[in-house]
Amino acid sequence: MASDSVRSGGRKLSPHPQVLTFFQSWDHKAYGFSAPKDHQVVTAIEYQEVILACKSPKKTISSRLEWKKLGRSVSFVYYQQALQGDFKDRAEMIDFSIRIKNVTRTDAGKYRCEVSAPSEQGQNLEEDTVTLEVLVAPAVPTCEVPSSALSGTVVELRCQDKEGNPAPEYTWFKDGIPLSENSKLGSQSTNSSYTVNTKSGTLQFNTVSKLDSGEYSCEARNSVGHRRCPGKRMQVDDLNVSGIIAAVVVVALVISVCGLGVCYAQRKGYFSKETSFQKSSSASKATTMSENDFKHTKSFII
Repeated sequence: MASDSVRSGGRKLSPHPQVLTFFQSWDHKAYGFSAPKDHQVVTAIEYQEVILACKSPKKTISSRLEWKKLGRSVSFVYYQQALQGDFKDRAEMIDFSIRIKNVTRTDAGKYRCEVSAPSEQGQNLEEDTVTLEVLVAPAVPTCEVPSSALSGTVVELRCQDKEGNPAPEYTWFKDGIPLSENSKLGSQSTNSSYTVNTKSGTLQFNTVSKLDSGEYSCEARNSVGHRRCPGKRMQVDDLNVSGIIAAVVVVALVISVCGLGVCYAQRKGYFSKETSFQKSSSASKATTMSENDFKHTKSFII
């Protein structure tokens, strides 16, 4: 005798066709209840195509389908049997699913399909949510390499990319040869006091030396692709001690000569003569002003 129930995964499921719902999956097919439904996460590479599948019953004449993109504001993707916005030119409907032919990073986000159909109890509504993640290859990273440095100082080289998704890891090259993250395993022609941070993209020399002179470039790489910035040369020179000593001696001589000149001028009385001249000039101006005031007063009385 045929059983009145269908067993699946050790559980009894009702054979009634209104309760069973057909679920699609990327690698298998299974049966389950119509609600709740699993949240889908779909991954796509930028500029390739992707399908956003709506897990819902077979399409009927009376069913109505809507697709919405969720976020701070809800926007329609498929409404009144037509694709909306820029999806008109680069997407198509396959039953309840949307095939995006040329996915972009701006398409990433959460989508919801809503299927409504009349039933004996009224309007029956089913929903399904899909999260679209768009993988983006890195752009050419921005590399900061100093053109010159002094031996024995701390020098940091920076490399950064802001477009890659997932976030890229960074590799530094000297004269076309990759620098190991562990400086002890690096080339013999390179100083052993550097550190590489593959996450932040920094290459730091704790005490840079002349051996570190060369052309440096950086590569940003993730699961989608990789790009490298043009090489830039960094020249490391030793500190010119003899030049510094000579400069200090010259400055000291200039200060000494200036001091001797001031002493000689004071002994000759140049500064006192200038003061006497300033005093006589001030006295002459005062006398002239007094005479003018007297003449003006006299004329006023007359």
